[in-house]
Amino acid sequence: MKLSQKEKAALKAAFRSMTPGEKAEYILTYYKWPILLGLLALAVLCSGVYRRLTEKEPVLYVGFVNTVVGEDLKTGLTSGYLSDSGLDLRRKEVYTYEDLYLTDDADTLSHEYAYASRMKVLGAVNAGKLDVVFTNREGYDLLSRAGYLLDLGELLRENDPQSAQRLEPLLTENAVVISDNSLEVLLNEAEAADTVTENARNGLPLSGFPLFREAGFDGEVYLAVIANSSRRDSVTSYIRYLCG
Repeated sequence: MKLSQKEKAALKAAFRSMTPGEKAEYILTYYKWPILLGLLALAVLCSGVYRRLTEKEPVLYVGFVNTVVGEDLKTGLTSGYLSDSGLDLRRKEVYTYEDLYLTDDADTLSHEYAYASRMKVLGAVNAGKLDVVFTNREGYDLLSRAGYLLDLGELLRENDPQSAQRLEPLLTENAVVISDNSLEVLLNEAEAADTVTENARNGLPLSGFPLFREAGFDGEVYLAVIANSSRRDSVTSYIRYLCG
């Protein structure tokens, strides 16, 4: 109901005559929900502004597959690269996926964890949010056979011919499955398995490079690049940094 001018004036006079405590009680009684909603909206706004101001832009997405790195090495692989590239650590980041576990061993006790990791890798690849992986030989073989990896010789020749001359002799060849009839065999539509593969130089062993010499890995660790990476310039500079 709309108040008349006389009623409004009477309410103002009554409010002015209240003690501070009575004024606070009156405001809480009649304006509690508008105040709470206003505070909630302000909190949401401040949270959004803070998140926007502190949000970092990934320059690379890196995954550690069947490989655990110490804090010092992780720092070298992330903020060390950013600093070396002259990038602002407050605004940029190397985004990492850690504790990924890939295996073809159906009897492993970690079968469910391996399946979850496979789905996480697949989702990141399909979303274009995985560029580089550090992996042991088992993970490297699985990723290569699945066709996830880029030929590093081609990448280096196209983007960094100088590094290509130095690194190409070190690259590792691995099989890539071009076609197979495993589904037909499973459905009894074919009697014998028929798999067609080709080799690609899609792995770079890292144990000889400065950052990795004292890392204490059990076996060789390989760098590989995801085939659909859209950040190939950054990937190339990352490889140059790691092998420098």
